[in-house]
Amino acid sequence: MLRLDLNNLFSERIGPEGIDWPAMLAAHARSLEVARDALLERKSNPEAFLGWIDVPEDTETLRRVLRYRQANGWVEDLVVLGIGGSALGAQAVSAALGNGSVRLHFVDNVEPEPIIGLLRTLEPHKTLVNVISKSGSTAETMAAFLVFRQWLELAVTDWKKHVVVTTDPAKGILRPYAEAEGLTAFEVPPSVGGRFSVTCPVGTLPLAFAGVDLESLLAGARKSNEQARGALEHNLPAQTALVNHLFSQRGKNIVVFMPYSTRLRYLPDWFVQLHDESLGKMRDRQGNEVRTGTTAVRAIGTTDQHAQVQLFREGPRDKLTTFVRLLAPSENLEIPAVKGLEGLEYLFGKSFFELLDAEAKATAHALAKAGQPNYTLALEKLDAYNLGWLLQHLMWQTAFLGELWNINAFDQPGVELGKEYTYALMGRKGWETLAQELKAEGVE
Repeated sequence: MLRLDLNNLFSERIGPEGIDWPAMLAAHARSLEVARDALLERKSNPEAFLGWIDVPEDTETLRRVLRYRQANGWVEDLVVLGIGGSALGAQAVSAALGNGSVRLHFVDNVEPEPIIGLLRTLEPHKTLVNVISKSGSTAETMAAFLVFRQWLELAVTDWKKHVVVTTDPAKGILRPYAEAEGLTAFEVPPSVGGRFSVTCPVGTLPLAFAGVDLESLLAGARKSNEQARGALEHNLPAQTALVNHLFSQRGKNIVVFMPYSTRLRYLPDWFVQLHDESLGKMRDRQGNEVRTGTTAVRAIGTTDQHAQVQLFREGPRDKLTTFVRLLAPSENLEIPAVKGLEGLEYLFGKSFFELLDAEAKATAHALAKAGQPNYTLALEKLDAYNLGWLLQHLMWQTAFLGELWNINAFDQPGVELGKEYTYALMGRKGWETLAQELKAEGVE
């Protein structure tokens, strides 16, 4: 179960920085209902990139992923070649729920030394390479694939057995290449963007090898869909989107995302891309310049109590903090009593989870006492069902915010120019004019 605690947003708790939640929810009820209806109406249009809503219902693709995993029991190491949304979701979920049956390695950068180091440690006969690129033209991913393909060709008799492709079903470079080479290939649905792709084979294929319970993960995502489609009083994504909207209007232009779980240490990385790339936009749907968006910042409890919370509590009043807290551990550890250390007796006999829980509550309350607004998303426990629910919740929250801000949350025009500059600097055919412009500007 996913629970929402908004107590540290109320005026009576944090003073002038707070809000009258019932009044605000009532005042914005109609706009949230319009946003929900608009999203549901557009999701049948592939160009709207709302296919992530229906992906958790695709049980046939899930069965195919599970059959592929079962047929490849020889795999001991899976190398995921992907960047951004092609890696961050699977990395977050595997770190939280993976059982270690297969080691996952994420190659999401082009710094040569880490790639060389990884190649030196892998046993090619026991390694599967999953190359993930919807277009097949992602420079970082495809450069890595060229290296790993050569490495496999030199080391194994049938390199094609050691490569699986995840790409667009019809378009791009990788699909015809996979067909020509006879490579196993899975689909990125055309209506699903990278940062919303964790529940399709972009995420589920690596996670199958990591030992994650995918059926429960998608069931949790479906629960979030149920809430997002429902009445406002039970619609948690609409409610958290409204919270973010209201506080952005009050100058809270930084969103701190802080899970209290080491196992969720990569979840903020996934959320930062989801939030920033979706909502940081220069223009609204009508083409007017608006420059919307709040900046997401990652933090981890308890680590960042000793690193960033000083700033969050006593620094500029420009932040809204979202805590993610677990209500129960899957396992626990008791703190023993030690003679001679009686000054620590307040810890004796308590559990590590009690300490973690106390620190999460204490940090949230300390921020509230300083007038710094925060709210908590609480998971009943950290399992596939609850994590799938949370992931889909955050995707819905992002979609609702896009509607409230009248922007397209599903494109990324600010990323494309950097890609074009890269093509020009690397000498890609068709980009000669841009290369000359860059040279004239002193970039070469």
